[in-house]
Amino acid sequence: MNSTQTSKIIQIIRLSRLLLHIFSGLLQSIPYPYFSRPRQKYMVQKWARNLLEILNIRLSCSGSLPPEDEQRVILIANHISWLDIVIILALYPVRFVAKTEILSWPLLNILCRRAGTIFIEREKRNDTMRVNQHIGEALVAGDGVAIFPEGRTSDGTVLLHFHASLLQAAVTVQAILYPMAIRYRDMAGARTASVTYVDLTIVESLRLILKQPTIKAEVYFLDPISCNGKNRRELTRLSEHAIAETLQLPIVHKAPEKLSGLPGE
Repeated sequence: MNSTQTSKIIQIIRLSRLLLHIFSGLLQSIPYPYFSRPRQKYMVQKWARNLLEILNIRLSCSGSLPPEDEQRVILIANHISWLDIVIILALYPVRFVAKTEILSWPLLNILCRRAGTIFIEREKRNDTMRVNQHIGEALVAGDGVAIFPEGRTSDGTVLLHFHASLLQAAVTVQAILYPMAIRYRDMAGARTASVTYVDLTIVESLRLILKQPTIKAEVYFLDPISCNGKNRRELTRLSEHAIAETLQLPIVHKAPEKLSGLPGE
């Protein structure tokens, strides 16, 4: 066994705890829709933080999170792993925009539905109009929304071109954008590829993560961007450059598209 990996016994223990935690989430999801928003956010945040603890993912956060009473908040983040979702929920519970492919994930698809995920069929270009309407309704109702505008996951060495289509709702309801930069490191402080969700199944990805003794997740909340007087493309480019500059990553503007089944444009 590689000395930098956890033993098989620890991996089995982690997996067992994870499965129990997922089933616990399924049970909690039954009464979840009937609780108040503050109670829902507390439940989601606690569940996400416990999941990170099970996987021994150490989370550090820099910058200022949106105030608790802030209205019409949209989080804009780069996308490396399915863990991005859990990390965001652990810090600032929101609703996500997700591709319909995620509905094929066993058990987790139920949690996503119960949590109010907004699903989009990316193959249908006109579906963005419907999704923008739902995003706007969620924002007006008091829910925050998170979007991964790259539309797919990267390996973390570049920032993929941000798509603007799902930011029309931000313009319509005059939301506040909070760009978020996410990065993962190993025990030695180097960038780790063990969390990247590219050309892998969810099971293969989980196996890689379970092997790691510790994963460090760094999150940077950047200066908020007002939508006042800006169109969706201006907002997209401002968010894109802010995240790229923070992570010191080049922006790839013409990468071929690959559907990952995770939240995106």
